[in-house]
Amino acid sequence: MEMAIRTRELRKVYTGPPPTTGISPFGAGSLKARLLERLSKKGDTVALDGLTLEVEPGQIFGLLGPNGAGKTTTVGVLTTRVRPNSGEAWIRGYEVWQQQVQAKRLIGVVPQRPNLDFSLTAREILVFHAAYFGIPSAERQRRADILLDRFHLIDRANDMVLGFSEGMMQRLSIARAMMHEPELLFLDEPSAGLDPQTRLLLWDIIREYQARGKTVLLTTHNMEEADTLCDRIAIVDHGKVIACGTPAELKSSIPGGYLIQLRFSQPAPDISARLLVLPGVTQVKLSDESADVYADRGGPLVTALVAAVAAEGVDLIDIHISTPSLETLFLHHTGRSLRQ
Repeated sequence: MEMAIRTRELRKVYTGPPPTTGISPFGAGSLKARLLERLSKKGDTVALDGLTLEVEPGQIFGLLGPNGAGKTTTVGVLTTRVRPNSGEAWIRGYEVWQQQVQAKRLIGVVPQRPNLDFSLTAREILVFHAAYFGIPSAERQRRADILLDRFHLIDRANDMVLGFSEGMMQRLSIARAMMHEPELLFLDEPSAGLDPQTRLLLWDIIREYQARGKTVLLTTHNMEEADTLCDRIAIVDHGKVIACGTPAELKSSIPGGYLIQLRFSQPAPDISARLLVLPGVTQVKLSDESADVYADRGGPLVTALVAAVAAEGVDLIDIHISTPSLETLFLHHTGRSLRQ
């Protein structure tokens, strides 16, 4: 079966700061610009480091990872906005950087921040976008009406977008990307900045789009969004795929499932052997003042853990139990939180 999206060993190194596509025009830009300026003084930034993916037609596929993991750069490569240093990428059967025109006809793209023309109305933005793809005038108007209504923007259809809220601009950006009904839709952090009600509306629209046989690739650092919406997920960190599968497969791959984090008042001796003999414990990762215990149960194991730690003369000051989740999986592979 031909893949909808395929990459092989993508590598991208920025000589200076990463691209500023995530800078918001609504106040946070100057802060982020200063941070990027400091980053640029630290040398090259490896954004992708041998990233390989396969996405089947008709899937909602998620790239999940913290900020700076390489998600936006991956979308940039696949949508011809970022040229990789090495590796290959295909949209359907078209190699993205050798057959750009053919690939672009198949895709719709929603960037991390809205890039709308403030001199146009909402309707004009949609209609002009459809015209680029040769859609007849009457059909352009029909599609615009449908999408404006579906995204709850019909009452603002003839208003200039300069006065829109950031959430409204995001909804309009997604509607614009759907106007030519692309086979593949790329959404870079689509729910960022949206209120919960609008986020649920967006999820429904994405599912409806998939039901019409379309493929959707979205980036997110929202675990609930990835778990609820995506058929398959690739967890990305430092430009590499560290795990890939369905949400259920990924959560079941965690040793024991539950993560019990123990924190001590001082550096502890190696108590791994004592903890590993407890019933249900499958793995222990020890650091100076903490231990990550993976087990097939949570609360019922606490008493035995406290007793084992006390028997070693170690002062335990905190216990935190995490149920099987994508966050727990990320902690298992990287030793740090997905939100960091």
